[in-house]
Amino acid sequence: MTEDYREDVCILIPTLNEGATIGQLIEDFNTEGFGNIFVIDGNSSDDTQEIANKMGARVVAQTGKGKGQAVQDALAMIDDPYVIMIDGDGTYLAKDVHSMLEPLEAGRADHVIGNRFADFDPGAFTKLNLIGNKILNKFFSVIYRKNLVDILSGYRGFTNQAIRELELHETGFEIESEIAVDSMKKEHRVEVVPITYRPRPDEGDTKLNPLKDGFGIGSTIYKMAKFHNPMFYFGIMGAILTLSGILLGIYVVSEWMIGITHIPMTTLTALLIISGIQMFIFGMLSDLVVSLHRETMRTLRRQQR
Repeated sequence: MTEDYREDVCILIPTLNEGATIGQLIEDFNTEGFGNIFVIDGNSSDDTQEIANKMGARVVAQTGKGKGQAVQDALAMIDDPYVIMIDGDGTYLAKDVHSMLEPLEAGRADHVIGNRFADFDPGAFTKLNLIGNKILNKFFSVIYRKNLVDILSGYRGFTNQAIRELELHETGFEIESEIAVDSMKKEHRVEVVPITYRPRPDEGDTKLNPLKDGFGIGSTIYKMAKFHNPMFYFGIMGAILTLSGILLGIYVVSEWMIGITHIPMTTLTALLIISGIQMFIFGMLSDLVVSLHRETMRTLRRQQR
């Protein structure tokens, strides 16, 4: 075991019933030279807390429920220069921590994301999870004009300054996507590094519901777009309303040509198209406001730094 522990780095591990894997993960980090381990536990019903305590980790029970709430609680308690956050389910390797830290310590990045797609073992992703991850990452890159490759990765690194600037509100599995979005909003320098991703051990049960949580993550990415890319946010609604009005209008006109008049549908057609055009106008105006606000915040951050 390495004696020269890196006390300037806090290893943050959110857990919920990870008794089968947490002990080995903490031991692996100790072997890599990291003894400052902080386990934020979601009130596990197994022996997760006992094992983590026995291994010398600092263990705190989170308030409320959900991974997002756990992460918010933990980040508010950490003052170390660097934070490495890793899931406690045994799917990530402690030895990859050095690759995660290098961009932070070199001053190239404020936030580092471990890219699971660079090297994942067979069975690490189910087909549904792999497809869902790819779709959500593409959705993110279209909205935020930045390809972060793996926005749902549970292996991340931060500088203390980046943590202080993050404004997080999501309490569930949407927290990773919220961190990615808020990092874009705060113009953090984000670097993606390759890591290894392994299948979950047989003893550990997944807490993720691919459909329910996938929809929640997608909704979070979309709803936060109104603060970063409002033209897209309002444009989607505008397109749906306008297209609905056009399709209804085609039906109304075709009926009128054979002598059938639909006055209420005609009115609805006009309202839908007008509302859709208004949404596009809202999007353009909001985009201008966001651009001005972004430039103002950029100036303030430069002055503060």
